[in-house]
Amino acid sequence: MRLLLVEDDNHVAAALSAVLAKHGFEVVHARNGEEALKAVLPATHPEKPPFGVVLLDLGLPDQDGYQVCGKIRKLTTTPVIMVTARADVRSRIHGLNLGADDYVVKPYDTGELLARIHAVSRRNAGADDAAGPASEHALRLGKVIIELPTRRVSVDGAAVQLTRKEFDLLALLAQRPGVVFRREQIISEVWRTSWEGTGRTLEVHVASLRSKLRMPALIETVRGVGYRLVAPADA
Repeated sequence: MRLLLVEDDNHVAAALSAVLAKHGFEVVHARNGEEALKAVLPATHPEKPPFGVVLLDLGLPDQDGYQVCGKIRKLTTTPVIMVTARADVRSRIHGLNLGADDYVVKPYDTGELLARIHAVSRRNAGADDAAGPASEHALRLGKVIIELPTRRVSVDGAAVQLTRKEFDLLALLAQRPGVVFRREQIISEVWRTSWEGTGRTLEVHVASLRSKLRMPALIETVRGVGYRLVAPADA
């Protein structure tokens, strides 16, 4: 897999590139936002396959990493993993709202990073192979319409932009309104892994969905168990 590493610290980039290369990745290093945006353009290297994942550090010298993420998302559907020291939930939600697929906080364990890289790449491959996590029709829940074939979501007629995992999470819960999905089950079906560290990522994605849909009561937390979708009264 080709991987784009966006990191302004050459020493950090060299060390991480060496580790990634040992695990079979072909790493392309971009030192700033401008280099990253040029690298992801399809016409830059037409003879090479597209990047499988973008590892994006937020502390870049020329542009804010959040801005770079938003621009990358307009250019390509390649999964983006943000790598940053900003650990607060608000920063994570902001990153996901801009189109990031995952969020890794420094300092991180190398095994954790590799697991997340493989998870988002598998999820991306699954999105290309199937229109949605289940049936081929639209799910309607009051003002919320989830179009599985086209992976589009709208609330009261207004389109809502979701990341791949956000869509799959919402679609999974929406297929059985009122049914409690265990955290382990959600992680297995949406992230396709049983890795325990994904639990925090699930919480962030739920918070992001509530924010984007502007319906915080739509997804209910069942303490100690998991989550369920509460169908609106007019559904």
